Amino acid sequence: MNAAEPDYLSGWADMAYASRHMVFEHCPEAIVQFDPVANRFVDLNIAACKLFGYPRQEMLELTVTRLFGHQLADLIVFTQAVIEEGKGWSDELSCACKSGERIEVEVSATCLRLKGTQYLILVLRERSAQRYFLDQAQTERTMRGGLIEWRNILNLFQETERDNQLLLSAVGDGIYSIDSEGLATFVNPAAARMLGWEPSEMIGKNIHRIHHHSHADGSHYPVEDCPIYKAVHDGLIHEGRQEVFWRRDGSMFPVEFTSTPVIADGRIVGSVVVFRDITERRSTEAQLHTALTELQELKQRLEQQNAYLQEEIHIEHNYREIVGQSEPILKIVKQIDVVAPTDASVLIHGESGTGKELIARAIHQASRRAQNPLIRVNCAAIPAELFESEFFGHVRGAFTGALRDRVGRFELADGGTLFLDEIGEIPLELQSKLLRVLQEGQFERVGEERTRRVDVRIVAATNRDLRAEAEAKRFREDLYFRLNVFPIHSPALRERPMDIPQLAAHFLKQVGQRLNMPGRRLRKSDIERLQAYAWPGNIRELQNVIERALITSEGLDLRIDLPTGAAARAVVAAEPESPAAPAGILTDAQLRQLERDNLKAALQAAGGRLFGKNGAAELLGLKPTTLASRLKRLDLG
Repeated sequence: MNAAEPDYLSGWADMAYASRHMVFEHCPEAIVQFDPVANRFVDLNIAACKLFGYPRQEMLELTVTRLFGHQLADLIVFTQAVIEEGKGWSDELSCACKSGERIEVEVSATCLRLKGTQYLILVLRERSAQRYFLDQAQTERTMRGGLIEWRNILNLFQETERDNQLLLSAVGDGIYSIDSEGLATFVNPAAARMLGWEPSEMIGKNIHRIHHHSHADGSHYPVEDCPIYKAVHDGLIHEGRQEVFWRRDGSMFPVEFTSTPVIADGRIVGSVVVFRDITERRSTEAQLHTALTELQELKQRLEQQNAYLQEEIHIEHNYREIVGQSEPILKIVKQIDVVAPTDASVLIHGESGTGKELIARAIHQASRRAQNPLIRVNCAAIPAELFESEFFGHVRGAFTGALRDRVGRFELADGGTLFLDEIGEIPLELQSKLLRVLQEGQFERVGEERTRRVDVRIVAATNRDLRAEAEAKRFREDLYFRLNVFPIHSPALRERPMDIPQLAAHFLKQVGQRLNMPGRRLRKSDIERLQAYAWPGNIRELQNVIERALITSEGLDLRIDLPTGAAARAVVAAEPESPAAPAGILTDAQLRQLERDNLKAALQAAGGRLFGKNGAAELLGLKPTTLASRLKRLDLG
């Protein structure tokens, strides 16, 4: 190889690259390349710039969601499907042009991996322009078809029998002609073969009585209603698309046909019928319909999961990791390590605001189901009449307001974990339906007879003593034992005072970042005050106290505002009525009285208002439904 050859090869490669780039640039279809993770465009051609109305450089500085943001959920579902399948197509998206106009587009997408990065290549077509071109093409096909059909008719009646046989015997569709009386004058081999007759046996016979005498349900089909014969009477072209032809052996097959009148010397002399067996097409359409139905169900499920995911994103969790080094917390961590790899049901019990949901999330994340969804259900917030629909889903029309099929929480959690919060709030009469799906893994959507199977792990949480509730016949005992395979106690904050400094520092950093108030600090005296408080609202109340201190403090040092009275003195000394109890430890009766006093104080401070801004629920750091349930239990409602 001489020294000039490498330069020649390099030049050839450059020309090839330039040629490919020129094809890409001047392709009439709009083509874009974008990074779905970085949410940015990587490259686009001239047609794409014209479609969106942006110069190339300005387009490359935009995010993808800037153009498709009004359909973010649809874009996420479509993008995820393309990444999983390697390709995809949709005609349900629209994009926002620079002029502000939204145009509907048809999108074909493929995946491309370059240097370890996953890209999506989109080919976009404006649907209005696409319809215009399709209409033009259809018009041209119709004109060509009319000319060809007319030429065939002329050949059929003007050429010799030999020419007819040569021409029509090779046609795969069935063709026959009838005279003005409806009698067959010609039958090609394909028509005779499909109908099970010999051509000679059909000539001169009433063709309707041979193969078109009955509807698909077997009922009589009058000759006067037959589209084939109407063409002989009115001189118009008639079509049949939802009809059947009958074979000689009594079987039938679906067809589409056209009956075209033949006019000679100004009068109708007969008609030509062209028909086709569409059994295979019907089968393909049925399979396609089934596939589209399954795809629609999958799309709805993905949309539902995405909706629940968005809901979870907006829920303000107490913290994103278990914080603390006290003995109760270390015990919980060990219990999670033991039970998470299994599929055993877990029952987390403890007071409200202690972080039961956080424990459930830790169990899910450490399990083999971590890649599948964790679906949370607040049982206390579901009306009794909607319990079945919420848990198991429903079909359209199952009840008033059921406007479309809906996937239930169990089906959404299939393969993952279902967290049943406030499980003790489920009405007794509905618990048997929940028990059945826990035992058998089977359920039916409301209004549907089909039995569905799911593989779901159950983690439940409650602030009630379910054992006592079961003994009092307010909770099903068999459901209790089904849930209580592996119990975990979520300790109250007063049971772990050594964790308070670490929790307070965690919330100070977390809330400070959210409120854009960095650099604030806690003094030793503040920590001592926090550790001396009883925290009836537990961790949620601590977070609220820190957030309120950040908002009200003017300097770097926080101004901690804690309630006074029984709740503040609870861990300093036991009440006089319990002289036998060690200092700092309360009896169950004292705790209940403490809880009543704290609720009364919150109601008084809120002016009797339960919910809303500065309501008792907000002051206590409780969910409104939890506060209502607690007031009812303590006869304060």
